[in-house]
Formats: sequence, C-alpha cells, structure tokens
Amino acid sequence: MDSQPMDVAVPPAVGLSIVVPVYRGAATVGRLVEALSRLEPAGGIEIVLVNDGSPDNSGDVCRALARNATVPLTYLEHARNYGEHNAVLTGLRHARGAYVITMDDDLQNPPEEVLKLYNHARLGGWDVVYTRYAEKQHEGWRNLGSRFANRVADTLLDKPKGLYLSSFRCMSALVVREVTKYRGPYPYVDGLIMQVTQRIDSIEVLHLARAEGRSNYTLKRLVLLWLNLATNFSVLPLRLAIVAGVAMGILGFVLAILVIAEALITGTPSGWASSMTTMLLIAGVQFLILGVLGEYVGRAFLSANGKPQGVVREMLAPRVERSAARRPEDALR
Repeated sequence: MDSQPMDVAVPPAVGLSIVVPVYRGAATVGRLVEALSRLEPAGGIEIVLVNDGSPDNSGDVCRALARNATVPLTYLEHARNYGEHNAVLTGLRHARGAYVITMDDDLQNPPEEVLKLYNHARLGGWDVVYTRYAEKQHEGWRNLGSRFANRVADTLLDKPKGLYLSSFRCMSALVVREVTKYRGPYPYVDGLIMQVTQRIDSIEVLHLARAEGRSNYTLKRLVLLWLNLATNFSVLPLRLAIVAGVAMGILGFVLAILVIAEALITGTPSGWASSMTTMLLIAGVQFLILGVLGEYVGRAFLSANGKPQGVVREMLAPRVERSAARRPEDALR
C-alpha cells in the first residue's frame, strides 16, 4: 500500500527576513536597505523588496540595490499596483526566514528597532509581535483613521482587545506559511494573522517623521482597507443589516398603528412631512442593506472569477555561492 506524501516544513535558510513593499520609495528605499544591511541578527538576514507598480523610478533603484547588495536581497516587481497588503503577501511567499518582519519604505520605522522586534519575538517564543508608538508622526486625519480602523478591528476580528495593528510587525515562519495560503484578491494581513494564532504580543518602538514626500495613504485607500477588513473577515455587517431591517420594520408597524388610531379619532390623518421623512429613512436603510449585500456578492464574484492577488512581472533573486551556503540547522544559532 503506497503511503501518502505529507507536507514537511522546510527549515529556514536565514534567521530573519525583512519584507518591504515599495511604492514611491525611490528616495528612501536605498537608505533603508543600507541601514538594514548593517544589522547582524542571529541566523543572518535577507531583504525582500516588492515594487507594487510604483509610478516613480523605484524599480531602477531597487534593481541597482539587488546588483550591489551586501546581504541576500530579492527584488520582485508587480505588473501593476495591487495594494500594500497584496504586495506584503507576495513578499512573504519569497521570504525564507525563521522570522519575517514587514515594514514600510518611508524610514518612519527606524531600522535600528528591527533587532529589538526580532529578538522579542524569537526569545519570547511569540508567533507575532506588533509594534506600538508612544507618539505617531502622521497627519492628524491619518492618526484618526488608524484609531478608527483599530476600534473596528476590535469588534470584527478575534484579536486581543486594545492591540494596535501596525504594518511594522514580526511573524514566525509558521504564521507566514499559513497566511500565504490565502489566494483571494482582497487580503488583509492582520485579519489572516488573527485566524492563525493568538500567541501575539506588542512592544513600543520609535516612530519618526517621514524622511521624504508624504504618505501614500489617502482617505480612499483607508476606506478600501476598512472594507477589506469588514467584508472579508466578518459577517457582522450582514448581521447589522438584519438588525437595521428589523428595527425599521418595527418602526413602520408602530407608525402604522399611530396613523390608524389618528384616523379613527380625528377622521383625517395629518403629518405629510413626517410620512415622507419616514419613507426616506426606510428607503435609505434598505439601500444601505442592499449595498452591504452587494459588496459581499461582488467580492465573492470577483474571487470566483479569478481576480489575481498580484502578478509578478520581474524577479531578481540573490546569487548565493555554494561554498557560503549555510546549513538550515544553523539558521538560528
């Protein structure tokens, strides 16, 4: 009787992988890679850059970095802009570390904090470690949007209450392996993480002002990110739609009784303005419910129709000399 093959986890090639989604980062990604290359984490380091269809010359800068890198550096280029979380998942699929840190390319997270984050996860045995900030150096509206998204996540996701979800995070290879199994076109990395593990911690790190330019996150991008969170990892919006429908039904029933009572008592029901207000209110709630249902159905349709999560146009892999290759069991020594 033939035995069935079993999935065997491949031992990590390095101790730490750094995944960096790049978008309009031509002016900063070089300094980030230079600083990361000077780090000496236990087990060694590799860097994975994912150019998410950046409209500037980030691609040329990243290719030059790949050619001249002093540490293993993988460059991946998306065929178009798919979004930060899509780019992160592409990078995670090519990361080989026992732990993987994701961070932005804007230098707001000091590279020196990488070792602090890595060692906290590795020595503490945590599956995931998030970072939190004593003071965030973002615009006021961006901070407000982040707080709102985190409050929503407290309700929609099965996550520790009060945990701040930041893009500067460290994950174990176990979490990375499970998260990257998701193939849908609307990923939300933190939602995927919460489905895998609850062995999560956080530490406080510095947060600096942007070194160049301005944030790539607009109000539109934040709304789309919230929709990914709300509709991909929870049915709560559907349940709220049911509650709203029931509430409007009860309100309509009560108002109908009042109209009948008024007709019996006075003979001529009044209140045209209140009737129109009620009709508009009910119609608004109905359209809101239809919109929520339409969002779920539309996403399900696009997922079933094979909308890609990300298409890699180009990949530059590091050249590793055979004589310098490390044994997998040495990765965390």
